Amino acid sequence: MSDEQPNSPSDPQALIDDIRQASDALSEQIGKAIVGQQDVVEQVFLALFTRGHALLVGVPGLAKTLLVSTIAKSLSLEFNRIQFTPDLMPSDITGTEVIEENRTTGHREMRFVKGPVFANLILADEINRTPPKTQAALLEAMQEHHVTAGGIRHPLPDPFFVLATQNPIEQEGTYPLPEAQLDRFMFMIRVGYPTQAEELEVIRRTTCREKPDVKPVLTAEKVTAIQEMVRDVPVADHVIEYALRLVRATRRPDKNAADERPDFMQNYLRWGAGPRASQYLILAAKAKAVLGGRTHVHPDDVKSVARPVLRHRILTNFNAEADGVTADDLIDRLLDQIQVTSDADPQAAAVLK
Repeated sequence: MSDEQPNSPSDPQALIDDIRQASDALSEQIGKAIVGQQDVVEQVFLALFTRGHALLVGVPGLAKTLLVSTIAKSLSLEFNRIQFTPDLMPSDITGTEVIEENRTTGHREMRFVKGPVFANLILADEINRTPPKTQAALLEAMQEHHVTAGGIRHPLPDPFFVLATQNPIEQEGTYPLPEAQLDRFMFMIRVGYPTQAEELEVIRRTTCREKPDVKPVLTAEKVTAIQEMVRDVPVADHVIEYALRLVRATRRPDKNAADERPDFMQNYLRWGAGPRASQYLILAAKAKAVLGGRTHVHPDDVKSVARPVLRHRILTNFNAEADGVTADDLIDRLLDQIQVTSDADPQAAAVLK
């Protein structure tokens, strides 16, 4: 995407092609430092271009921190890393008021010193290592996009994007995020082990002197423009209804509605996804379509983002744990069972097989 605005707003396809080129350039720069993990990188892009936040879950050593810092370099955004520890206080994140003497008048005044949360891209490293009070301070900033100190609101920069990491293995001395706070993250992205070929390339790159030269591709202003463009992408009613049926199938049946909950969901699910899940499914599907160079959203776009959107919003019960059934397993079965009758008919709705 060039510094000028070569494409007219009346030509949406040209704008989307421009965004697609910018996305390819971003992927190229990130590929200089990160080997593989294409799905993870794409999901981070989807969250970024929809003003969402993402939680990266994976064992140590999978380059989660390197991925976030590389993305910050390629986006030319102000970046801060916050290492969460058990002794971290809320003011260590948001900032604090200090007493400062005015040399002219001799009077003492309160001055707000901004914390590391005042940046475009925040890496909340090992967010489950800090107590709930400190977690809540960051999550409030994520939701409200401002920090309040001394009764005064201090707006956060735009764009504002939080990528948090979490280690799923070691639970000693950790504070798991409550479900209500997990719901504020658009995606839960699982970072898996690299393939043998990818791990071989990682070893080659990281055991020599040469360092990756990651160059900035997009400015903060251009990221904001892409976020606005994604919101403008139209979505047919049958696609929205499909996303809605997916989410409502995870809940207890409403006596006043015609919702159906599959038997396997009844057996394994303790609690279902809330309205944010439906909103994020559509927003992520819009971004997926834009990055795919399309001006319309297809039900397959919704399917492709269902796992990261839903996996932390549905709670399994003891039966699922005993049978080794995970949230991802339930989502896959749900996607197999709920279908769209026709993507060409605007009145088509998702139906159970």
